[in-house]
Order: sequence, then structure tokens, then C-alpha cells
Amino acid sequence: MDADFSSQRTKMVDCQLRTTDVTNASILDAMGAVPRERFVGEERRAIAYIDEDVRVAPARGGAGPRYLMEPSPLAKLLQLAEIKATDRVLDVGCATGYSAAVLSKLATSVVALESDAELAAAAQTSLAALACDNVTVVAGPLHQGHAAGAPYDVILIGGSVERVPDALVDQLAEGGRLVVVEGTGNAGMARVYLRSDGLVTGRNAFNAAIKSLPGFELTRAFEF
Repeated sequence: MDADFSSQRTKMVDCQLRTTDVTNASILDAMGAVPRERFVGEERRAIAYIDEDVRVAPARGGAGPRYLMEPSPLAKLLQLAEIKATDRVLDVGCATGYSAAVLSKLATSVVALESDAELAAAAQTSLAALACDNVTVVAGPLHQGHAAGAPYDVILIGGSVERVPDALVDQLAEGGRLVVVEGTGNAGMARVYLRSDGLVTGRNAFNAAIKSLPGFELTRAFEF
């Protein structure tokens, strides 16, 4: 079975990543090495490498279901972030820890933020089993980030959001990059925000349809 998963990882890299303009060798190597099947439930391991978002938790506590992001948009967001080996990264909405495991191979340190206690515990267990010693899992509201570990060179938001909260932007270091998909469904757009000379600017990068991340919903004004 492990050999089969290894083959599926290779196919994922060759057929889902390389074919969607993911060319960064470090990202291809990292995603070809991290066992994605370890980060989904036993009943979903057979579809761990499908080119779709994979559910890892049901709706609970007023929040919607949670997913592992589809491999291609995840890889493209990581490539957009231009992660260096010396970077400190905040992984917002790490879920079961897969994105943090990939990031652990690209950056010097990773803070994996998760609001769901069960998912945070699962991430801690899986990351420890894979000896991802440069990852720290922390619990807290996703939209608030983790100011105690700021500033960060890179912030990855692990699902689509309606808008990026100021609290997260404020945690970017000078020269820092925040990558995210804004919008829902087929209207999603990957964007990168850069802090330069104290100012933060953003630009569109590519279309992306991924599952939304709970906790970032805009408050709707009452209309008469």
C-alpha cells in the first residue's frame, strides 16, 4: 500500500502540478515527499491524491466542513509566495497539518494555526510522527492570526475567504508576502499581498476554485 501511495504522489506531481505551471523544484520535491494520505481519515486515504479538495472534518460548532486544499492550487500559492529557506511562515487554517508539513521542507520555521481543537490535535500527532520539528501547532481564531509569533515572512491562508483581515496583514514582516484565494466558487482569485517600505499592496495571480475557510465571513448590513 505504501508503494501505491508513492506512485500516486509521483502521478500527482507529474499530472496535477507540472501541468499547471508549477515549476519550483523545491515545491515539487516537497509535495512529492510528504505522504498526503497520512493527513486524511482512513476512509478517505484511497482518494488522498485526487485533484479535488478532500474533506477532513464535518461541520461542527457553527463552522462549516474543513478540507485539505486541492494539490494544484496549494502548490501554485506556495510558488506565488516565493518561499525562501530562511523564511518564517504562518499557516492559517492548517487543518490536519498537510500544508504545514510541506511548508516545513521549504522554510526555516512554521507556525500552524488551527481553530478546531480536534484538527489541531490531529495535526500535532501527524507532524510529530513525520519529525516536522520546525513546525509549531497553535490553537486560536484563524482570522486573528498569531501575533505572538509575528512578524512572518510568509502567510498562507488555507482556504478561500471573502476578504483578508487587517489583523493578518499587520503580521507581515517587511518584504513579507501573504497568499490567499479571495472570493467563492468559480469566482475565486488567488492574490499575493506584499509589504514594502511599510505599505501593503496586492495583485491578482490566477483563478482558483477552492473550499472556503470558516471564520472569514463578512458581516452583512441589514437592508430595509
